[in-house]
Amino acid sequence: MSIIAHISDTHFDGSERALARSRRIMAYLRGCDVDVILVTGDLTDNGDVKEYEQVKTELVADVPVLLLPGNHDDRAAYRKVLLDDDGTAPINQLHRAGGMSFALCDSTIPGQHEGLLAPETLDWLQGVLAEAEEPVFICLHHHPIRLNHPLLDSIRLRNPEELAAVVSASSTAAAVLCGHAHAAASGTFAGLPLIAAPGIFSTTRLPWTTTDELTWSNTFDRDDVLGLVFHVLEDGQLTSHFRSVAA
Repeated sequence: MSIIAHISDTHFDGSERALARSRRIMAYLRGCDVDVILVTGDLTDNGDVKEYEQVKTELVADVPVLLLPGNHDDRAAYRKVLLDDDGTAPINQLHRAGGMSFALCDSTIPGQHEGLLAPETLDWLQGVLAEAEEPVFICLHHHPIRLNHPLLDSIRLRNPEELAAVVSASSTAAAVLCGHAHAAASGTFAGLPLIAAPGIFSTTRLPWTTTDELTWSNTFDRDDVLGLVFHVLEDGQLTSHFRSVAA
């Protein structure tokens, strides 16, 4: 049995509030018996070097902590601080842990909030899936399906059909894991489970839970509990458990 702790959208912004919320969830996870911790993007709020220095200090544990960029991240600063590297190419990484592979795909478009998997990223992912001998979790920031929220769906992944074509041709893909929505959600994509982790920084209000017209200024609840997902893979069967932790 292999267990993934999945969180997203820490949005380190230099504030004590963001720092405290991330410290709270990481303290909780360090007390859990998991194989890997996955953070699906928007590690920082502004993409500043100082924010990435907080990421580097705070998002650590005795098990691998896997990170990927989101639309609020900056590739150059991310590479400089977290990878000791330079450049602005998509940040695609393959990690293996707990008998599983994680294809961490960069779905960001520099300077924009919606997502896109560049041709080089899709080619890289295709190669990863073709060579894999263990289950592969495809991880990205942007959700590739509609989540029934007009604001969030306006900035989802632009080219889900191209991703679906790559995933459908694979026999080793286990699931698609994403963030971006700041709301726990599950669905299917290209015949696979798709799970979006809730946001650590804030939680999205859903349209049918309020009579107010949702705008970018009022859609996020900054005082909600901290949410996460535990994905359990056992004998080829994936089960996802949604949990909350008091802030």
